[in-house]
Formats: sequence, C-alpha cells, structure tokens
Amino acid sequence: MSPNKNNPFKHLAAASMAAMLLGACGTTPPAQFYTLAATPASTAGARPAQGAQTFIEVMPVAVPERLARPQVVVRSDATKLDVLEQDRWSSPFNNELRDALAAGIASRLGAIDISRSGRQPDQVSYRIAIELRDLDAVRNGQVQASFGWSVTRSDDRKTAVCRLTVVEPVAGGAVSDVVVATQKVVANAAEAIAGNVRALQAGQTAKCVG
Repeated sequence: MSPNKNNPFKHLAAASMAAMLLGACGTTPPAQFYTLAATPASTAGARPAQGAQTFIEVMPVAVPERLARPQVVVRSDATKLDVLEQDRWSSPFNNELRDALAAGIASRLGAIDISRSGRQPDQVSYRIAIELRDLDAVRNGQVQASFGWSVTRSDDRKTAVCRLTVVEPVAGGAVSDVVVATQKVVANAAEAIAGNVRALQAGQTAKCVG
C-alpha cells in the first residue's frame, strides 16, 4: 500500500521536530557564578596580630540600591548600566561584599569574626560598620569604589572613622576580568580597615590611607 500523504502521524512527527529545533535555538546559556572571596595566595602577605586573640564584628555592608542584587552590574557608558542576567555573584552583592571584607580583615589580623555568634562580656572586640558609597565597573577599563567605615573598640568606645577610594584596572573585556579587579578593590579596603584595628589595639590614633 502506498504511503498516505495525509498521514496525521507524519505531520505530528514533523511538528515535534520543528518544536525541538526551535527550542534548541532559544535555549538560554547557563548562568555563570562569581565570588569576591580571595584565594589563599592573595592573602599570603597577611600579618596576623600578636599576643591576645583579636575579635571583630563586621556589620552588614550598606551598598547603593542598584548593586544590591545577585547580578553583576557594569557601566557601558556615561549614562547606562548593564545588569548581566547570566553573570551573577554567588549571593546578593551586599552579602558577598560583607563576607569577603570580613574574611579579608580577619585573615590580616589573625582575628575571629564574631558577627554571627556574639561575644562574651569580657572579650574586647572591634565593631566594624562599612558603607560602599559607590562602585563603577567598566570592561577594558577600571573598577572604582568609594568606601566609608567606622571601627569601634568595645571596652573604651574609641572609634576610628575613615574613607577610601580605590581604583583598579580591568585587564580585559570578560566579566571575569571585572571580578578580579573588584576582588583587588576589596582586598585594598580590607587592608586599610585592618590597619585601623591595629592602631586601636596599640592605643594609637587610626590613620586614613586615602
């Protein structure tokens, strides 16, 4: 028997194949996830504190509203920001930044971060409140960030208040290049804040670095 040109099964198979091809063409590429956490090699120069154990308490970091999201945000020109849906931080940026700063400060001081556990009444600790006032990231350009912070010693309430602007070049046009530059910006801020803690430990006036 000759094949039926109006065979419904033949048309159904063709329609299914077309739907599969269209679906393949429209597949969204998988999201890429990035972290601000420093690698062990990048903290090799950290200088642990000597003597009694140091305790720090790093508060949640305030960031501009446009950055308080999991997506990586880059500037494309003087008036436009691109929110990269497929390039994301491993957690919302404000959380990622807080964790990276806390880890960086703690590693430089040999300190214990008690932010989530609380401290004993007899423990001297350093309460650190940080604000990211601005951050601009440009592919093939630079990452520029402005921080402000205060460090308060728990026993005598002595406080250091400082601010810092950091600029790091971005090596290329990939999002990973922007991430590496942002990691360096965070490392600079962590080093400056750790320096304030060291000064308060020594009974000195903390100096702002820029």
